[in-house]
Amino acid sequence: MLDLLLMASLGFLGSFGHCLGMCGPITVAFSLSQPDTERDRWQQIGFHLLLNLGRLVSYALVGLMIGALGSVLVASGQMAGIGSPLRRGVALVTGLLLIWFGLAQISPGQVPQVPLLNPMAQASWHGRLSRAMQALSLNPQRWTPLLLGLAWGLMPCGFLYAAQLKAAETTNLWWGAATMLAFGVGTLPMMLGVGVSTAWVSSDRRGQLFRLGGWITLLIGILTLLRGSDMVDFTGHGALGLLLLALIARPLSRLWPALLIYRRTLGVGAFVLSVAHVAHMVTMGWNLAALPFLLPTLQLGGWTGIVALGLMVPLALTSFNRAQTRLGRGWRRLHLLSLPIFVLAVTHTLLLGSSYLGGFERSTRHWLVAVALVTLALLALLLRWRGFWALLSLEKYYAPAKS
Repeated sequence: MLDLLLMASLGFLGSFGHCLGMCGPITVAFSLSQPDTERDRWQQIGFHLLLNLGRLVSYALVGLMIGALGSVLVASGQMAGIGSPLRRGVALVTGLLLIWFGLAQISPGQVPQVPLLNPMAQASWHGRLSRAMQALSLNPQRWTPLLLGLAWGLMPCGFLYAAQLKAAETTNLWWGAATMLAFGVGTLPMMLGVGVSTAWVSSDRRGQLFRLGGWITLLIGILTLLRGSDMVDFTGHGALGLLLLALIARPLSRLWPALLIYRRTLGVGAFVLSVAHVAHMVTMGWNLAALPFLLPTLQLGGWTGIVALGLMVPLALTSFNRAQTRLGRGWRRLHLLSLPIFVLAVTHTLLLGSSYLGGFERSTRHWLVAVALVTLALLALLLRWRGFWALLSLEKYYAPAKS
């Protein structure tokens, strides 16, 4: 129920900024497309009630399909469990993307666009749907506003992605539909109001409410990451994986240019997951005061993780253009701390992770996984060294650091 209230709040607050600016003109255009004889107050109210009803039904159907797809993916065996790897993976990705959306709403222009390939966002689809809606609005029938609303709900919208992501995370067709419906109900007052009256909210106030909606999105993302004790390993491995990608982004930029564009976002994402990882450990009863009483290897694993997180703080706080300009060359020297941070994080995972050498049992499987982790870490570090590329006769693909 809390999730549905948050989604409704997100829709309501965001509608004052994004929906009013992007969908408000659509609503007004629909109103103006009706003949003059149909423009009295009650007919306009009825028209927009049907229009928004169609939109809400469309949202719910999309949520139903997204939730059904998620439920199919977790419908068999171990994958269906509450703490299953797939569900934890979905929660991890969803939480990070929601946090990304929230930060983009709070500080527009400071966060790069989310690299999502949504088939409904293609220009050809958008154009065909817009033309169909325009033709339909010029052929008024009793059912016209309902059909317009159904088509309107399929229009690509970046703000709508946050609700769709949350619907996917439910992995349940009914909860997916309820999530999208709650979001749509939140947008209803503004969209209905725009259709029957002039905009009475100032642009400054709309911007404030839109940013507040960003904080709601951010909160939903954080709650998604922090849900369930089984997320400890997933958040830890996720942080390590994002840190690895951030390290190899520059040397691989000639082969994989997109990775370099999102390098800072990957680093900040690693920090967010690291904080979530620590939060999970605290909720599970981990006590820093008990660290000196552990085995020496476990002590070393604990301290390397603590130091790594501490070193990540200044990097996360300076991962934006203004800080880079202000610090000059010192910015790159500061962010070279990512190298020792990565080594410390790998050491922490190796010595404290129960899947590696941190458990009481050290079977052949544990040693093989530990060797694989060390090998992957060494490969990531070697990729940053020009000599390694030259040794493989691949130096032309190596992207050096800018001086």
